[in-house]
Amino acid sequence: MILEIKGLSAGVEGNEVIKDIDLTVKSGEIHVLMGPNGSGKTTLANVLFGNPKYKVLGGDVLVDGKSILGMKTNERAKLGLFMQFQNPVEIEGLGFIHFMRTAKETISGSRINFKEFMDDIKSYMKELDMNDEFINRPVNVGFSGGERKKLEALQMLVLKPSIAVLDEPDSGLDIDALKRVASAVSNAAKSSNIGLLIITHYSRILSYIKPDYVHVMIGGSIAKSGGIELVEKLEKEGYEQFTGKQ
Repeated sequence: MILEIKGLSAGVEGNEVIKDIDLTVKSGEIHVLMGPNGSGKTTLANVLFGNPKYKVLGGDVLVDGKSILGMKTNERAKLGLFMQFQNPVEIEGLGFIHFMRTAKETISGSRINFKEFMDDIKSYMKELDMNDEFINRPVNVGFSGGERKKLEALQMLVLKPSIAVLDEPDSGLDIDALKRVASAVSNAAKSSNIGLLIITHYSRILSYIKPDYVHVMIGGSIAKSGGIELVEKLEKEGYEQFTGKQ
């Protein structure tokens, strides 16, 4: 799969937040989008997945050459897109297993073998160091921030999308949990040829996931793109080098 963002501008409540973004992510590639608070990273993720709160003001988003801007979020998911939320919400009354089975069957278009499905979930939970009790509870209800991020990672591992956008997958995780989540995500990307767009403020997750491309977002635009050397430059000089506020 090839996800192409072409000249994309979008905003919320009449304010333009992202401006003329160009970015291409292919299956199997790992991209990292870094930037300070308020730079538009989460807005970009929400626009990619059709959140109606955000309005496209220009440009296009293509999957394998076809525009997806007119598609609903579930239709984009069926194409093979996945989003890990920055702040996953609680869903009272919706059991995790029922939620995941329905999602898996809807996306694949066929019924799944329940035993194999459960074996996969338990294997991934072991990899993420998650207690089995989580799968018997409603989605995110009573979970800590770190537990919610693990549950989001588990969803990605089970659904095996073609392109996954991970919005701050490192927030709320202690160092041991971060290592496990990063390792599981990185292994899945390699074994299942998943393209990743990882949104983050900090470079600590990049100690465990090695990106092919790094992009710096400032004021709603991509200020710079490069390789891992760009992260090293950010660690030394910060974001001020791209804002002119030194």
